[in-house]
Amino acid sequence: MENIQTAKMIERYCALTIGILYLLLGLAGFTPALVSLPGTHESFIPLDESPNAYAAGFGYIFGLFPTNFLHDLVRCSVGLLGIASYNSAKSARLFNATFAVAYVALAIMGLLPFAKTFFGFMPLFGNNVWVNFLAAIAAGYYGLIIPSKVAGVNVSQNV
Repeated sequence: MENIQTAKMIERYCALTIGILYLLLGLAGFTPALVSLPGTHESFIPLDESPNAYAAGFGYIFGLFPTNFLHDLVRCSVGLLGIASYNSAKSARLFNATFAVAYVALAIMGLLPFAKTFFGFMPLFGNNVWVNFLAAIAAGYYGLIIPSKVAGVNVSQNV
């Protein structure tokens, strides 16, 4: 029984950690001091000067992660969902499974030339590929595989 409680706590802490990290990354994208445009002194492309929705707020968080305003909103939303799913093991399991599948797909899309901007909505290329892939692997491993091993069941029985 103690092992099952441990497995549930691992699932919950995985969802909480991913939620906090994505919320912080999303908030960092809205902070002009943390966003930069390569080759300029601008933080990001202002709304009134952007030619389309993709360019609105485009910049690089910490000079590493390409982002725009929509991407920042998505990151904040995912972060808040992860934090909210910490309340129960069942919701944390659902968050981890959904996050793992969705973010592996986003990482693959970031490698494809025609989908690296999520079809013109938000940037998925560059270091975003590695962040999305590593977070998805962590959610799948710590949120699904480890709790299954601790509980002594097959992964498909745990989902």
